Amino acid sequence: MANFPNSQGRKVVLAQIQTIVDNKAYLSEVDGKIGDGDHGINMAKGFQLIKDRLGNKEVTLSEGLGLIGKTLMTEIGGSMGPIYGTFFIQMSLKCKDKPETDAPLFGQMLKAARDGLEDLGGAKVGDKTLMDAVIPAQEAYQAAVDKGASLPEALKQMADAAERGKDSTLDLVAKIGRSARLGERSRGVLDAGATSAALILQTFAKVLSE
Repeated sequence: MANFPNSQGRKVVLAQIQTIVDNKAYLSEVDGKIGDGDHGINMAKGFQLIKDRLGNKEVTLSEGLGLIGKTLMTEIGGSMGPIYGTFFIQMSLKCKDKPETDAPLFGQMLKAARDGLEDLGGAKVGDKTLMDAVIPAQEAYQAAVDKGASLPEALKQMADAAERGKDSTLDLVAKIGRSARLGERSRGVLDAGATSAALILQTFAKVLSE
């Protein structure tokens, strides 16, 4: 079974930074259709700060995810700072002092992230939020692990489910957040949070499988 050595946290942090910076314009374009159009800008600003704070340091996976979480929590405005801050901090706590990440441990990390988000906002599948990507991804991952899948196999299931979840927001009407006030006009557009969540989960899948 291919497990991820947690001493290589720097690799995960740099991959997440690269993903968000590369998709800055795309995320803001998606957000601009029913939101303020600043999701990509704010996320990229936060992840650039993470890069500055990381510098040349080697970090464990727990330290790296904690750095992402704390920086986003304190440095990016609006609702996404606390949301993604919670997501990464909860993941970091679950892998603290663990030498490697195997399939069951990453499942615990994902579940902690999901639970933290549910406690924070109470959004469900169908509300047109990032939870439309996070919840199916977590459930698909856990279902794969329960059937004996290796870490890379389960991560593939997670990444695919996150993509389907993101795509499902196209046909949904927003029920939570600012775009909820648009009602039916929010249908036919992807949710920006679900889009960035799918990208983040797919980046985890790519790096932890290498």
